[in-house]
Amino acid sequence: MFIDICRRKADFHIDLWCCFTIQNRLLDFGRPVAMILCPVDWFPLSKPSAGDYLHLLYNITTTFLLLKLIERSLKTFPRSAVYLCIITFVMGVSIHLVGDSINHRLLLSGYQLHLSVRENPIMKNLKPETLINFFELLQYYDKSLGPCMWYVPLFIILFLYFTGCFTFVKDERQMSTSAWLLLGPSGLYLMYLVTEGQILVPFIFTFFAMTATVMHQKRKGFLPDGNGLFLLYSFSVSLMLVILCVSCLWNDKVLRKKYPDVMYIPKPWVLYSVHATPER
Repeated sequence: MFIDICRRKADFHIDLWCCFTIQNRLLDFGRPVAMILCPVDWFPLSKPSAGDYLHLLYNITTTFLLLKLIERSLKTFPRSAVYLCIITFVMGVSIHLVGDSINHRLLLSGYQLHLSVRENPIMKNLKPETLINFFELLQYYDKSLGPCMWYVPLFIILFLYFTGCFTFVKDERQMSTSAWLLLGPSGLYLMYLVTEGQILVPFIFTFFAMTATVMHQKRKGFLPDGNGLFLLYSFSVSLMLVILCVSCLWNDKVLRKKYPDVMYIPKPWVLYSVHATPER
């Protein structure tokens, strides 16, 4: 069955990967930029901001593109597993939408992301004090539960798709020019996901699983096609960028206080809060 799958023609999905690249840059990577640049008067704190609308569009377009990606795969996957991943993904990004929206408003009010909830100056005089527990719950949803439900199913879907990207046809075991052009933006966005979502562990597990799959299929005479190579190289570029980012910020004392553990991966938003906000 696997041999029959690999005999089918596997073209590089330039349309899907281009859509992924554009929407990731505009709707997710560009979301915090829109929050910063758009005047507060345009979007009152009691209404959704420009970033919130971009996040809503991201939730819709990414889900659609992931479904199309699975449809394009030369391998058939259990529908229940795919549906479960998609449903969990939608729940995760929706939780993150609410938490991220409130966090942005806290940031405009003087909240400092590099400090814990109880250490923040704007929380010192909050009455009654039990309200602080509510904000800690919000941070848990936004920083832990939401990203976990967002990124884990995302990586599972990408890995499932990757398992169907193998061929024994020599001409298909190479990347096209368009794939090389998209490699940089794709790797940069994955690096943003790893740092902002604090998801190094699932990212590494996915990367190792992809590498192990390549080694396993290579023994059978199969190698990744253009789509598989694009995914594998994107993860590789992302990992190198994460290592470079951590190396450059290794001796930052303020960030070290925020991330005292061995897993020292500063978030871009926290970096902005420390070094770019007027409060600093």
